Amino acid sequence: MKKWLLSSLLLILIAALTACGGGDKENAGDKDEKAKDLLSDGKLTVGVTAGEHEEIMEKVKELAADKDLEIDIKTFSDYLIVNEALAQGDLDLNVFQHEPYMNKQKEDRNYDIVNVGNTITTPMGVYSNKVKDLGELKKGAKLGLPSDPTNGGRSLLLFEKAGLIKLKKGAGDTPSVKDIEENKKDYEFVELEAAQIPHQLDDLDAAAINSNYAIESGLVPTEDAIFMEEKDSPWVNIVAARAESKDDPAIKQFLEVYQSEEVKQFIDETYKGAVIPGW
Repeated sequence: MKKWLLSSLLLILIAALTACGGGDKENAGDKDEKAKDLLSDGKLTVGVTAGEHEEIMEKVKELAADKDLEIDIKTFSDYLIVNEALAQGDLDLNVFQHEPYMNKQKEDRNYDIVNVGNTITTPMGVYSNKVKDLGELKKGAKLGLPSDPTNGGRSLLLFEKAGLIKLKKGAGDTPSVKDIEENKKDYEFVELEAAQIPHQLDDLDAAAINSNYAIESGLVPTEDAIFMEEKDSPWVNIVAARAESKDDPAIKQFLEVYQSEEVKQFIDETYKGAVIPGW
């Protein structure tokens, strides 16, 4: 009797352990399936900065709704935290930056985010409340530029293109003021937060300003800039996603809507050359 009871208890224990093991496999399978299609609920949370990125995204949201894709727009006033929000999972996508900026943040902060498609180009321009032509700039003039490495480097390349300075060979896409090889008029370079530069124009002789911040402050790039990047500028903005979800069907659907003829027409009619479709 004791032997029979012991054998029965042993069989019950083995059955219980087997059932638990099977449950773990099922749960693991469920997790794997979810990982393959992370955004399958047909809704995307997209981070943008205020200005043209937000305005265009409102149009994209409207068009996406007709295709049963819901977009929740989160607007940021500080672009330094938008990639952090994406990397931490608070966003599914963000639309506000060019690839050199993203790559710099990935290098500095180890974000696992990737470029999944092009959006728009916002040409950087040189603006001034004191001169109408760059040739009027006097010796020792103060030139403003963004303090972050990528947009600061972009500004210096723009100044070089305008003939104000000469950079060292091999300075790359993100030169710093230390890479200035020739500065015949001894210009003083004042590095400021990009969003603040339009508000500091009265204290500067001229400044390089990103078009989104120029537009926000009431400037019209095609009319008010005294020098502009060329329309085929390589600084095209992108859609960024976490690497784990880059192939999700919802993201592919989002890109189809964003890069549509309807959105292109909206951009052309709204910004009249100040913002350029980059696809």
